[in-house]
Amino acid sequence: LILFRRQRQMCIRDRAIRSVTAVSPNSDIKALSVSSLGEAVVPVAADRRILGPSLLNFDERGEEFLPQLAQRLPDSLLYEINGNTLGNHFSLTKLKWIQTHQPRLYNEAYKFLHWAAFVAFMLGAETAVDYSLANRTLLFDLHEQDWSQTLLQETGLDRQKLPRAVPAGTVIGRVAGHIAAGLGLPQDVLIIAGAHDQGANAVGCGVVDAGSAVYGMGTYHCITPIFSTQPPAQMMIDRGLNSEHHAIPGRFMSFIYNQGGSLVKWYRDTFAAEEHRQARQKAESVYPALFAEIPYEPAGVMVLPHFTTTGPPDFIADSAGLIAGLRLETSRGEILKGIIEGAAYYLKEVVDTLPGTGIEIADFRAAGGGSKSDAWVQTCADIFGKPLVRPLITEAGALGAAIIAGIGAGLFDSYDTAVHSMVKFDRTFEPDTRRHEQYRGRYEKYRQ
Repeated sequence: LILFRRQRQMCIRDRAIRSVTAVSPNSDIKALSVSSLGEAVVPVAADRRILGPSLLNFDERGEEFLPQLAQRLPDSLLYEINGNTLGNHFSLTKLKWIQTHQPRLYNEAYKFLHWAAFVAFMLGAETAVDYSLANRTLLFDLHEQDWSQTLLQETGLDRQKLPRAVPAGTVIGRVAGHIAAGLGLPQDVLIIAGAHDQGANAVGCGVVDAGSAVYGMGTYHCITPIFSTQPPAQMMIDRGLNSEHHAIPGRFMSFIYNQGGSLVKWYRDTFAAEEHRQARQKAESVYPALFAEIPYEPAGVMVLPHFTTTGPPDFIADSAGLIAGLRLETSRGEILKGIIEGAAYYLKEVVDTLPGTGIEIADFRAAGGGSKSDAWVQTCADIFGKPLVRPLITEAGALGAAIIAGIGAGLFDSYDTAVHSMVKFDRTFEPDTRRHEQYRGRYEKYRQ
């Protein structure tokens, strides 16, 4: 069964690449790059065999190590080296769990690879990971741009189990000849080190310099501000914020997030299950019809979006969601509007504290599945009182990975040139002044 699952995963990868090459079979593909979620790693052998499953960031395994690690790695020390504070969602505790409970697997593993590095390795690349993904282990030195001897020593993990850390855009190999033939790729396609999905998102949205931020509207809603000078550690710790390398050299990013998209999925499955089933039978999306029901004005209900563990600043695990203000005349669409408002209020609480760190946001670039909804994007613009610019290609992570591949292959001389060439914009959603004033009052109620 395990072997079947691994073969199926490779088939999914192969199908994805073939779907690209089939569109334009005679295209001269020069390079490819992969972006991925941050923390999960895969144990592999030197001969490119998969040795075991990947533990996802929300897997509870590893939690047992947090008390001991907290004594050895207080937030002040860990943040100064790595730019993060301790948590079970990082690779560190998962590696400790494997080392303790599956010692044979740990010892047999040649390397533990993040998903982007894993896909690249299985295509023929060397074992290498970019700085942004390396950061998600909690074992990477943000300043030295290499694995931290101090953190490895304190955690008892082995450096040789980790791949080489490289900047995004580094050539790390070529697609193996027999694999290229099977996928419809030309021979000698370069494999370029990709980036954490949020960094690739930022590149694909054209967020390359300080002052702009991605407003990612996927399963997680993630605001990713970009900055060139790291704020004082304690200021960031107080806000529950991290510092991580951007895909672009000399730039850093941080993440302000909650599970906004998951809440909308919960709404769909709870309030519109039958419509969703019918839409799937027609190979359509139910979301346009659901968002057509939301009111133009702010919702009459107030939603606390604590349906699962929250994001920054407090990472609350023992709370629960709340919908307040329900009346007999409350419509289904009003509840959906309250959910998207609550998710935005949650993020606004942290965004409003950023000027104290020196991080400024002049505008947002909307990306991800939720950004396809005009009503959703406009609501966010009205709540934040800042414009949201929607790129023409809203799946910005894929476009960002393509740009990184182009940089690595030498097709562009700079990220500025690449972004100017490849990132186009669809529409700017300016905040409505009247509704922004209404939302200021609603936001204060939310804070209470």
